[in-house]
Amino acid sequence: MTPKEDDVGRVRSTSAEPVAALSWRLGAAEPHSILQTVIGEIFAGRIAVVSSFGADSAVLLHLVAEVDPTTPVIFVDTGRHFPETIAHRDSLVRHLGLRGLRIVGPSPEEAARLDADLSRATWDPDGCCAFRKVAPLERALAGFDAWITGRKRFQAATRQAMPVFEMDGTHVKINPLAGWSQTEIEAHASRHRLPPHPLAGRGYPSIGCAPCTSPVRLGEDPRAGRWRGLAKTECGIHRSAGALLPST
Repeated sequence: MTPKEDDVGRVRSTSAEPVAALSWRLGAAEPHSILQTVIGEIFAGRIAVVSSFGADSAVLLHLVAEVDPTTPVIFVDTGRHFPETIAHRDSLVRHLGLRGLRIVGPSPEEAARLDADLSRATWDPDGCCAFRKVAPLERALAGFDAWITGRKRFQAATRQAMPVFEMDGTHVKINPLAGWSQTEIEAHASRHRLPPHPLAGRGYPSIGCAPCTSPVRLGEDPRAGRWRGLAKTECGIHRSAGALLPST
């Protein structure tokens, strides 16, 4: 049975029905149209953008700012970011006129208890991501029904089949740039003169925390520098179930 547009409004269900309806209505739409509809209509007041302020985050944030610069933009400050990322965040917020930035992260007490010597990333990267990124984001998203990411299919083999709309627990997760290529991303950034991340031109096409991010070599996929040498490919916020907090 084909979903009706009225079904899209039933977003609090954890079934696949809202996603099917959204995909039917907007799955082939341009990113700006998707954002206009989900921010201003379907999830008005109940949606947030989650941004790492990484190598090409400016493109999604520019599109969001065009729709509504007061849209909540959640940045998880893990305490381990490159200084360049923090500077880029502040510069981009000013440049785009974003007025909904929300900075979240682990509390000083959590950091002291779970990673006192700042070594956890080397011997337990999953546990480090869990308390520094996954748990703070889950807390920040508690008051929303949907969230927007900047993920693209070209970024890694694990993202090639990524849909525009998906369920993430009790939230609808929206990937409006899923189908865009690297060329389209770069063209949009150039056309609108968006400020680049300072590390993007130094071999960092994907930028996470400093201890777990290295430059990418020619011919590698854009995320090859994340957790290099490990089987780990994601921080945990894009898994179907959140990672457990480390207990020690």
